[in-house]
Amino acid sequence: MDPISLVLIEDHDVVRIGIRTALQQQPGIQVVGEAANGAQGLQVLEQKRPDVALVDVGLPGMDGIELTRRFRAFQAEQPEVKTKILILTMQGNDEVVLAAFAAGADSYCMKNIEIERLKEAVEATHQGSAWIDPAIANIVLRQLKQETPDTDFHGNRKTVAIGAVEPEYEQLLNNYPLTEREREVLECIVSGCTNIEIAEKLYITVGTVKTHVRNILEKLCANDRTEAAVRALRSGIIS
Repeated sequence: MDPISLVLIEDHDVVRIGIRTALQQQPGIQVVGEAANGAQGLQVLEQKRPDVALVDVGLPGMDGIELTRRFRAFQAEQPEVKTKILILTMQGNDEVVLAAFAAGADSYCMKNIEIERLKEAVEATHQGSAWIDPAIANIVLRQLKQETPDTDFHGNRKTVAIGAVEPEYEQLLNNYPLTEREREVLECIVSGCTNIEIAEKLYITVGTVKTHVRNILEKLCANDRTEAAVRALRSGIIS
């Protein structure tokens, strides 16, 4: 299997060198380009067309959100370019997070992430999954559930659109419908409850909660709770 080609766009030299060195030591990932600002980053992405772009939000000249927006416009004219965008930043506030996804980011993680988790995020993003750092997952889920306008990184009002559930997932839901208890557990997951909180709320054991969560992930073909919650909201299981 070919390694995942990656372009790293980060303005702080020490951070960029550190991430590049760490990722190059990870099997299955190949750093094919890098840039220190948004304009250079956009040029490198258009030239290299990597599998994944790791983009910092706070870039000089053109920030990572504007870079994402412009590169998505480029991809719209070049449908053969399949690059996924993973936002990497220290900023975990609502405005920045939602603006990044509104601009077209696929995944989002914090800079203090461990390298093993960053590798996991890169791999998941490359495979088409929306990898969302647990530190900001509730921001995204809350917005998906409410579907209310918010303000983006530049002060413009933005929303995060909820696309229809993919046909294959809809078929799976028809073939393997959730039980009433699984729906109750899923509602708690969407609300951001832990297993212990779900157990207390539904008057069941933590072990039973884990069983329900496992069944829910299997039925929704989700890798984790966040992905299950997003698919539940998109499919209309939870409204």
